[in-house]
Amino acid sequence: MRLHSTLTGRDEPLVPDDDGVIGIYACGPTVYSRIHIGNARPFVVFSVLKRYLERRGMRARLVINVTDVNDKIYDAARAEGIPSTELAERCTQQYFADTDLLGLGRPDAEPLVTGCMDDIIALIADLVARDLAYAAGGDVYFRVRAFPQYGQLSGRSPDDMTDTDPGELKEDPLDFALWKGLKEGEDASWDSPWGPGRPGWHIECSAMAERELGTGFAVHGGGIDLVFPHHENEIAQSEGAHGAPFARIWMHNEMLELSDSKMSKSIGNIALLADVVQEWGADTVIAYFMQSHYRSRLPFSDERMQDAQAACRRIRNAVRALDRALDDPGEGNDAELAAAVVTARTRFFDAMDDDFGTPGAMAAIFDLVRAINQAFERGRPSEGQLQEVRLELVGLLDMLGLAGLAEAGGDSEVPAEVLDLLRRREDARAARDFAEADALRDAIAAQGFEVRDGPDGAEVVPAS
Repeated sequence: MRLHSTLTGRDEPLVPDDDGVIGIYACGPTVYSRIHIGNARPFVVFSVLKRYLERRGMRARLVINVTDVNDKIYDAARAEGIPSTELAERCTQQYFADTDLLGLGRPDAEPLVTGCMDDIIALIADLVARDLAYAAGGDVYFRVRAFPQYGQLSGRSPDDMTDTDPGELKEDPLDFALWKGLKEGEDASWDSPWGPGRPGWHIECSAMAERELGTGFAVHGGGIDLVFPHHENEIAQSEGAHGAPFARIWMHNEMLELSDSKMSKSIGNIALLADVVQEWGADTVIAYFMQSHYRSRLPFSDERMQDAQAACRRIRNAVRALDRALDDPGEGNDAELAAAVVTARTRFFDAMDDDFGTPGAMAAIFDLVRAINQAFERGRPSEGQLQEVRLELVGLLDMLGLAGLAEAGGDSEVPAEVLDLLRRREDARAARDFAEADALRDAIAAQGFEVRDGPDGAEVVPAS
């Protein structure tokens, strides 16, 4: 497998760490409010990446942190009139509950800043001892110009940068905070060699990643908006402290768009993840992400979600057709279907191994769905072949986190009696009894649904 690395600008081979495990760290949320559908993209991308690697027989360890100490948390808690620790705890539990709705499982580790404070302070002290950082009035700053490689990730030169982290006592406007002394109005702090305070945002992730994966691990991920300054600063801190590469591949997903602009809490154009899952279902949400490449900017709209919903419905219909055929299988094997299974599997793996190409993997699944429907037009394959095809289809779906499409009752909005009419219509069409098929279409319409025929089979949707 090869993944595109922002650091080198090219696809790099994905190889295990020294312990044989593929270590993956992805920057998680800052917990000051409920997460939106855009926040869910990295969670889905890196959860499915880990899932795919493990289904291929590799060992992978996924770490997604939770930032529960941050300026935004102080500000939001102050606005609510509650302690910042109370807000952070509440929003952390909401984040866990909301992402659980996706059914992708939890990462192997989800460190909190508040649980890694000793590691953070130790890393800052190491940087101070190496003269890469300095204390100033209760704060500690990183000396950007003391790290010659600064700018290697973002492709920026320090000479062209402006101050992104204001501070009156900094030696250089480009220096950024590692530790922030306690300020008036802040209700939580920790003791340190430089006085009471809290860590800066960037040092938090360096320390949490090192605690869980060491240094030189396989993949560091997150949204493309984190390349500068957050990930640039992580590299400077960790490589400055250890004199060795922090991560081998820097993998960044693009952002979601709503109304032609980046989805952002700060401008209020968001759709909460929990609301989206409730409206569309987890399978549709995952399919929505999987149908676009992770490095492509992704619009969020009802039309996009309807497309994903229709894709899920076509897959469910194919699984149901297999299950129905298993109740009354044929005797011979279908050579074209057997060849289609091999081709779909090869195309699926080729797409996934080429920079996590989930759109190509989804296309391979739909090729198989089409082949299944075409096989039924020729007759009923044997029980053994039907079971093999179903197993293969469900296996591919599972690698993308979509195995739920093979479970019974996936289309809860379509009554069982309507689905039965659809199955009978498909049987009539296969028998070339078109008069009966037309009558069954009318019966479906009388129930308030319409039949849509396509290359991937028929589906029923509420009548418009």
